[in-house]
Amino acid sequence: MNGFLLINKPSGLSSNQVVQKIKKIFKVNKVGHLGTLDPLASGLLILAFNRATKFSNYFLESDKHYEVEIELGRSTDTDDSEGNVIFESTFNPNKDEIMVALLSFQGDSMQVPPFFSALKHKGTPLYKYARRGEYIKKDPRKITVNKIDNIKIIDKSCKFSISCSKGTYIRSIARDLGDKLKCGAHMTNLKRVQQHEFRLSQAKEIQDASYKDLITIEKAFKYIDSIKISKDDTKKFINGVELKFEESQRDCIKVYNENDDFLGLGEVNKNFLKHKQLV
Repeated sequence: MNGFLLINKPSGLSSNQVVQKIKKIFKVNKVGHLGTLDPLASGLLILAFNRATKFSNYFLESDKHYEVEIELGRSTDTDDSEGNVIFESTFNPNKDEIMVALLSFQGDSMQVPPFFSALKHKGTPLYKYARRGEYIKKDPRKITVNKIDNIKIIDKSCKFSISCSKGTYIRSIARDLGDKLKCGAHMTNLKRVQQHEFRLSQAKEIQDASYKDLITIEKAFKYIDSIKISKDDTKKFINGVELKFEESQRDCIKVYNENDDFLGLGEVNKNFLKHKQLV
């Protein structure tokens, strides 16, 4: 039972709690998720079963798409509605000011992660320090916001869709938006609707998920070209031997044996094919 499962995570559960529930339902020991969603957040959570966990990095690095709601006028210590209010303002920026400030996040920028996050300091997650009242500030990290659209501003509520790179904290965008507008802000709702080629519309509720919903490893890479190699070359490929190849460069290619069995992913460098990740 190797493959990927798309789950619609409900708000109120941690990503790890979802993993544990799925483990019990499917009676499988090795399950991992491909990108954490905070307990407050909902939406698409990709789970990898057994050997599929070896391919997780290919999707962890992918862009993500969210639907977001931010409340202006108050900041919290967690940068979302689950935290304690640390700043309030009666200043009400107008729609044009909010729009300009929000759209300024598009493109590349440096972002400071939230104090409450799973990032580690000296081997301990930041949120554990924060819960003790120790707020550890990490260095800014480069993020990319590809697009912000579907913006709706009503009173102090700002809703929008966002497409962004791995490592982008939407809570930090809420915090920084409040800082830009000098009125404070925090995230009140977050839903992941897409990651890589996977969409929320394909996801199952936890209680409804079954074996037939598993996406095989090779199907998960359906957008990548494939090749078939001989029996002799199959042995060499599996053992890490480089094989002469007609193309000079290829970052990723699906490789099958002569019986059409999926062997894994390969990469081509200077006209030589070598395995990148075996099933």
